[in-house]
Amino acid sequence: MAQAKEGDRVKVHYTGRLDDGSVFDSSECAEDDCGCGHGPLEFTIGAGEVIPGFDAGVKGLSVGESKTIHIPVDEAYGERVEEMVAVVPRGDLPPEMKPEVGQQLEVTQEDGQIFQVMVVEVTDETITIDANHPLAGQPLNFDLKLVEIL
Repeated sequence: MAQAKEGDRVKVHYTGRLDDGSVFDSSECAEDDCGCGHGPLEFTIGAGEVIPGFDAGVKGLSVGESKTIHIPVDEAYGERVEEMVAVVPRGDLPPEMKPEVGQQLEVTQEDGQIFQVMVVEVTDETITIDANHPLAGQPLNFDLKLVEIL
């Protein structure tokens, strides 16, 4: 039976958990035909479409095979970088903006690069934004099942 290898396009069902057991994402929905849009994750092994540890975890699986993997921080989203947290004066925001904790914003750098930040604190004078990935600094665990090699 064929095993998934570098360069293969694959479909994988997964459930991602933190070390405390809480689920942060899953490709499988508990309800049939819920319309949530989830389904197997499709990607090319080794193409940089997923975090390195996930890529490595799928290699060697045969269709229908399942396994659980642990991904250390450096093979997931990396360490949290405190320099990626910034306090912005409310006066620097458009007057119509009503920021809320948990809100995602797009920020454009001087060089034109656009990236996502999350509002983590709001006061009358400032907002605090965080450009770290929400899972940065955390090891991740995945239950994987190879559905198909395309």
